Amino acid sequence: MRIALLAATAAIAMLTSCSTGPVRRVSEPAASLQQLQVRPDGNWSVDLRLHNYSSIPMQFKRVQLQMSVDGQPAANLDTVANLQIGPESPDLIKLIVTPTLAGKIAVADSLTRKVIFNFRLQGTVMAAPEKAGERSFKINSTGSLSPAPGLDGVLR
Repeated sequence: MRIALLAATAAIAMLTSCSTGPVRRVSEPAASLQQLQVRPDGNWSVDLRLHNYSSIPMQFKRVQLQMSVDGQPAANLDTVANLQIGPESPDLIKLIVTPTLAGKIAVADSLTRKVIFNFRLQGTVMAAPEKAGERSFKINSTGSLSPAPGLDGVLR
């Protein structure tokens, strides 16, 4: 009797899962800095990491983020991304940004003293889930980078 009940329950579960298809979950994406390099002209080359936590591909259209250090604006990361990212996967966007004076001082201090550089990213990321309209996702995250040994002017 118990075996028959278990078999019937398993059959119903299998039929239910087959009829609904794969789960299409859209989750908030994340944004973080993977690397910051000070260029000879004083601007920064920034590797911005976008992570799609959804179970479906997302077309990332625009990134509008403000990076701050100790509550002071450090740089604007504003770009048209036009980047397709697969389900539950990350990808990078390379940006050249002009830092503020506060940002330049904070990065120079971190590189000179070889200490961690703490920052905050706030703003929005515009993305379109597969077969759906574009949505605006709020980003509010903190992160840190450390001086990369042997690489002058690079924080990772």
